[in-house]
Amino acid sequence: MTGNELSQYAELDLDRLRRCGFPEFIYGAGKTADQIAEIMRRLDREGHPALATRVPPEYAERIRRELPEAEYDPAARTLCIRRGIRPREGNVAVICAGTSDLPVAREAVVTLEICGYACKLIPDCGVAGITRLLSKAEQLRRADVVIAVAGMEGALPSVVAGLVPSPVIAVPTGVGYGASFQGLAALLAMLNSCASGVTVVNIDNGFGAACAAVRMLNHLRSSDAV
Repeated sequence: MTGNELSQYAELDLDRLRRCGFPEFIYGAGKTADQIAEIMRRLDREGHPALATRVPPEYAERIRRELPEAEYDPAARTLCIRRGIRPREGNVAVICAGTSDLPVAREAVVTLEICGYACKLIPDCGVAGITRLLSKAEQLRRADVVIAVAGMEGALPSVVAGLVPSPVIAVPTGVGYGASFQGLAALLAMLNSCASGVTVVNIDNGFGAACAAVRMLNHLRSSDAV
């Protein structure tokens, strides 16, 4: 592909890093493998890290033949080129209730890493085995932001928010039996959390949770510098 062909379907927002604190990212669903590859190539050429989300494995295999430096995370379905990452101060803990929630948690982790933030993934700490969660309480309290990922009844973020002083971002997942309604039950539970101040993003939106955390951290660091 050529740059002229790119202009037929995409106009890159190369100023987004300055305005928002993170570069433009690529939503891979609905795009062709060639389109994703060319957008990633252009972002990399401009000195930005490149991240594509929701990339099917067969697309990733094709794209990596053209861009061997691209890394694919099959759980998160993310494809990224890490060149150009600017390390930043601050750390995020990403905790998920069960192993089935890991794909969404991994999407958040990869997004945070691309934005330059250190991230600790804490898996399989759902409230059904609450001792596992409580054993991680001190680790969670050391994080500047916590992202809590859960399906089923979506109780994890409320419990976490009762344990830590930092902002908590809740991510409902579509994990659960029929009455979970593909994550709607968890979404409503998180929106109705009795723990004050919990931020809630859309179902299965680990990417959006990571971007929310980045905005919080960027604002915190810029305020500290004043």
